[in-house]
Amino acid sequence: MTVQDRWLLPEGIEEILPRDARRLECLRRTLVDLYDLWGYELVMPPFIEFLDALLTGTGHDLQLQTFTLTDQLSGRMLGVRADMTPQVARIDAHQLARELPNRLCYLGTVLRTRSDGFGGSRSPLQVGAELYGHVGIESDLEVISLMLETLARAGVADVHLDLGHVGLFRALAAQAGLDRETERELFERTQKKALPDIHAMLAGALPAPAAMMLLRLPELNGGIEVIGEARSVLAAGGEPVMAALEHLARTAEVLERRFPELPIHVDLAELRGYHYHTGLVFAAYVPGQGQAVARGGRYDGIGRVFGRARPATGFSADLKTLLELGECSALAPAAVFAPASDEPALEARVRELRAQGVRVIRALPGMPEDARGLGCEGGLVRHGDAWVVEPIGT
Repeated sequence: MTVQDRWLLPEGIEEILPRDARRLECLRRTLVDLYDLWGYELVMPPFIEFLDALLTGTGHDLQLQTFTLTDQLSGRMLGVRADMTPQVARIDAHQLARELPNRLCYLGTVLRTRSDGFGGSRSPLQVGAELYGHVGIESDLEVISLMLETLARAGVADVHLDLGHVGLFRALAAQAGLDRETERELFERTQKKALPDIHAMLAGALPAPAAMMLLRLPELNGGIEVIGEARSVLAAGGEPVMAALEHLARTAEVLERRFPELPIHVDLAELRGYHYHTGLVFAAYVPGQGQAVARGGRYDGIGRVFGRARPATGFSADLKTLLELGECSALAPAAVFAPASDEPALEARVRELRAQGVRVIRALPGMPEDARGLGCEGGLVRHGDAWVVEPIGT
């Protein structure tokens, strides 16, 4: 790397300059305060952990996204977190170990080996909330409602909500008796909605009713009325399938009442996070964005490897994306310019102003005194024994 290129950052790694950093910090504080009002306690997991703890229950996808290195003290493999959800599950299961539901929130940088899309970030500032210890529609609704409120507080407009349920695919695959490898291959084709490939894979390999239901699954997407169609198409799926559809229907009905202006789309082939999600999954989209701006779902039992399996549901988003899409303005407040002097009366006045929340910028000897350029609208001027703030230029 030449001297001229040393300022360059790796692809997908960004730095945030003062104006955007102020806006980002303002949004961070807004959301942390919001979660506190809902009863969610802030946790701060470490940036790096033992690799096996980071990848607990998350499948192969997250493993590919995780930077790894060897711990020089223990000789064990370490991972730089690519997702904070497993870390928060560990905290719930082991560190807190409460019997009551835990509401936890978090915000921090994650690092990924590759971005989700072309030109995307590999270092998102992940924000999210998790609710542990309750299974049922009420906790799913609470988390979805908090996700929507998060987007509203960030100023993200025209939000569309997608709902799905990975339990449908799991139940149909189990009923069909698919082995692990066949299920994995069918999952990939279903996620892509590759109907000709699914048909070619299933034709003659399964009994006709089982093959038909798996083949129709990618076609079951649209408005909430799709759930009614699914009840008919998947009637032979048995109790687990009907229970998943009932959970999905009840969730959609309540959301329609709570958010009458919210467009809701149902997609029964939405299987993102299939390797660790166990039930309802949801995602928020805005027009013009190919990727979800926030997503989540239910992942019961994720803490089992830490000795305490608990029902859980949660969501996460990238704070940088919310800042880019939203309307969160946080202009730097006008400052007061103070001359370069260590006079006790001036020092006392500067301390007084700062204690009142006024931004004070001190002049530095030998440097140009461009108060306006530093964002100052007032300056400290001596009048007798007192230092008074006067508008710049008068």
